[in-house]
Amino acid sequence: MASSVGLACVFVALLLSAGLYLVTQGVVQQTQLSKLSSAASLVAERAENSLQFGQFDPDDLTRQDVPPDVQVRVSLGRSVLIVSRQFPAGLPLSVDPGVYRLGDRYVLAQQLGSRGGYALLTLALSSQATDDARRAFLRAVLIILPLTLLVACLGAWWAAGRMLRPVAALERSAREIGESGDLTRPVPGAGGQDELSRLAGTLQTTFRQLEATRAREVQFLRAAAHDLRSPLAALKTRVALSLSRERGPERYRQDLQEVGQDLSRLSTLAEHLLLLARSPQTMARQPVPLLEVAADALDAARSRFPDQDMDLSSDLSAGALSVPGDRILLGQAILNLLQNAAHHAPGAEVRLSVRRIGAQVHLSVHDDGPGVPPEVLARLGEAFYRPDEARSGPGASGGGHGLGLAIVRHVAELHGGTLELLSTPGQGFTATLSLPLSSA
Repeated sequence: MASSVGLACVFVALLLSAGLYLVTQGVVQQTQLSKLSSAASLVAERAENSLQFGQFDPDDLTRQDVPPDVQVRVSLGRSVLIVSRQFPAGLPLSVDPGVYRLGDRYVLAQQLGSRGGYALLTLALSSQATDDARRAFLRAVLIILPLTLLVACLGAWWAAGRMLRPVAALERSAREIGESGDLTRPVPGAGGQDELSRLAGTLQTTFRQLEATRAREVQFLRAAAHDLRSPLAALKTRVALSLSRERGPERYRQDLQEVGQDLSRLSTLAEHLLLLARSPQTMARQPVPLLEVAADALDAARSRFPDQDMDLSSDLSAGALSVPGDRILLGQAILNLLQNAAHHAPGAEVRLSVRRIGAQVHLSVHDDGPGVPPEVLARLGEAFYRPDEARSGPGASGGGHGLGLAIVRHVAELHGGTLELLSTPGQGFTATLSLPLSSA
C-alpha cells in the first residue's frame, strides 16, 4: 500500500513538473513573440515612411518605444536598405514572411509596399531569455523535485502505515479467530462510528451468528445421532436374539414385525431430517390451495387417530386461499400439527381452522388438552426436544422424535411465514401457522 502511494506521488510529481515546464516555456516564448509583434506594428509604419521619403536611418526606426533588444532590417531584393547595428549577420535576406524561431533567434518577417517593389521588413530577437528560463527551471526541478519526492514518499509511507494499522489489526484478529475456532472473541475496533469500525462490528456480528449456527448444528447432530443410535441398537439386539437359537415360525414372525417397526421408525426419522435440511433454493413454489391441503391432512390424521375428535372450520371457499410454496411440505406441516395435538391430548377435541387476515392466512390447530407450562412452551419447536411429561394425559402417547414442531417451524420459514405457540396449563394448546398469500 505504502509503495503504491509512493509511486503515485512520484508519477504525479513528474507529471506536474513536465506540465509546469511546458507552461513556462510556452509563456516565455509567447512573451517574446508578443514583443516582436508589438515592435513590428511600430517599425512597419516608420519603415513605410522611410521608404516613401528615401530616408534610411535605422535609429529613426528603433527610437523610443521599440525594445532595444529587437533588431531591424529592411531589404529590397538582394539590397539592404536599413539595418540595425546589432542585427545578426548570419540571418539570410530571403526569409519567409511570418513569426517563427530560426536558430537562436525569434524572427518576424513581413512585406512592405515601396516604389520599387515590395520591401521585406525583418525583426530579430534573441532566444536567450527563453533558454535562460528553461535552464533555470531545469536547475530548480533537479534540486526541488528529489526533495519533494522524498518528502512525499515519507509522508505517504507514514500516512499509509497509520491508515493500515487498524486494518492489519483487524486482519490479524480475524486470522486468529479462524485458527482458534472461537468465533465469540471480540473483534478490535468494533463499536466506533467510522467505516472500519462498522466493518469490524459487522464481522463480529457475523462471527457470533456463525458460532450460534454451529452450536445449533452440533446440538442437532448429537441429538440426531442419539435418536438414530437407539433404534439401530434395538434392531441389532433383536436380530442377534433371533439368530441366537432356533425358534418357531410364530416367534420369527414376531421378531420380524418388531424389526419392521424399528425400520419404520428409522425411515420416519430420515424423512424428518430430510425435511429439516430443505433449503429455499430447492423448494418448489407454486400456488397451493391451502384449504384443500388442510382437508387432506385432516383426513390423514383421522385415519391414524380414528378415536380422536377432529374438525375443520373456515369462513372461505376451497379455492379462495392460495399460498405460494410446496404442497407436500405444507401438507406435512399441517399433519404434524394435528398429530402433535393427538399425541399429547388424547381424547380431547382438536379443531383445525383456516382464516384470512389481511395479506396472510392463519391456520390454527387447537386442542382442549392439559396445555404446557411457560418454561416448556419456550422450548417447543426445538429439534429433538420431547417434553413428554409436560402434556401427559391418561392416554398420552409418546414415541416421537421431537421433530414435529421443528419441521413446522422450518416449513413456515421456508414459505416466509411464522409459527406461534400459545398455551396455558389446564386450558389447552394452540399452534398457529401464518403464511403470506399469493399476490395474484
